[in-house]
Amino acid sequence: MFGFRACLPPTPLLHLLSRQINKMAQVGRNIIDEQVVVGEEKGFVRLATLNRPRQLNVISSEVVLKLAEYLETWEKDDKTKLILIKGAGRAFSAGGDLKMFYDGRESKDSCLEVVYRMYWLCYHIHTYKKTQVSLVNGISMGGGASLMVPMKFSVVTEKTVFATPEASIGFHTDCGFSYIHSRLPGHLGEFLALTGARLSGKELVAVGMATHFVPSAKLADLEARLVGLDSGDMDVVRSTIEEFSEKVELDNDSILNKQPIIDECFSKECVKQIIQAFEGEGSKEGNEWITPVIKGLKRSSPTGLKITLRSIRDGRNQTLSDCLKKEFRITVNILRTTISPDVYEGIRALTIDKDNSPKWNPETLDEVAEEKINLVFEPLEGDIELLIPETEANRWEGKYETSGCA
Repeated sequence: MFGFRACLPPTPLLHLLSRQINKMAQVGRNIIDEQVVVGEEKGFVRLATLNRPRQLNVISSEVVLKLAEYLETWEKDDKTKLILIKGAGRAFSAGGDLKMFYDGRESKDSCLEVVYRMYWLCYHIHTYKKTQVSLVNGISMGGGASLMVPMKFSVVTEKTVFATPEASIGFHTDCGFSYIHSRLPGHLGEFLALTGARLSGKELVAVGMATHFVPSAKLADLEARLVGLDSGDMDVVRSTIEEFSEKVELDNDSILNKQPIIDECFSKECVKQIIQAFEGEGSKEGNEWITPVIKGLKRSSPTGLKITLRSIRDGRNQTLSDCLKKEFRITVNILRTTISPDVYEGIRALTIDKDNSPKWNPETLDEVAEEKINLVFEPLEGDIELLIPETEANRWEGKYETSGCA
């Protein structure tokens, strides 16, 4: 979802991580922690620290509220010149809270407010008027990555891990990533969205989703230098980061070196044809890397895959505002189980019962009718719509409280 924290690519390491996250989250829910985001003023610099390290800085409704409050205040503050965002502990942000959505499954629109606020915040992060730098030293997935990719400067390290694997559990690539992924080279966006493939820090820089690679050992010194700046000038900030950054050279086995195969397969008209073409390439010598990716695709929700492919491709001809409004409609319809209950079955299998054996409905791609897919893209009833500011004068208007969703 807007950063499903447990919706991780199907590898043993990340399944273990998923279990650890859920254990830690259960402990965290019993602790009142008002400082889920710590805001600090340091001269002309403002620092926002995602402060739920035991839960890998997952995004909750409180996190969204606090971030929006800080960012609006700082953008309007003449004394603020530079904004830094980082995560406490060993993660930047692993995304959102799956259990929150699962627990609300029996109550219509129980999570409407947090979804609205998150997508509204995404718009303002993309269009922020002052210079921001994200310092990403660890996991940055789903909605967590929406606090990284759109920044003026995104600094990553050898510990950075990125993925958008929401489709695998019956959801879709959201938080502005139907806009971001649709603008990646060739058909890499379809590949990342459908497979949930991970990218390293160096790969993020190479593909343009991060601006600089800095070794983690140097990150604290870089932060100190940035905090000491009395300027938000883009050139000054860039040159400061470049004092610490290193040139990126991809490993030979990087997925980005497989672009011709990705483009050939993921340009096909539909998910079924994509998988068939990918299987064909996987049968060729030297393409053994494709086998586990195919297995992951075939385990994924057929409905989630079809919705995601449509959303990414529509995104190529949509503005940021259009993409966020579309994603909001899709999310509400998916959570309402308008055409399928897959999202809750996916969450159950991955994080509740942890049997990793979801029973999809429908079970196959052929059974997911295009007419059904069309329904989740349709406008919602009444005034339930994401309000994106249309002019600079009302830039910070359209909050949840004044929307038709409240």
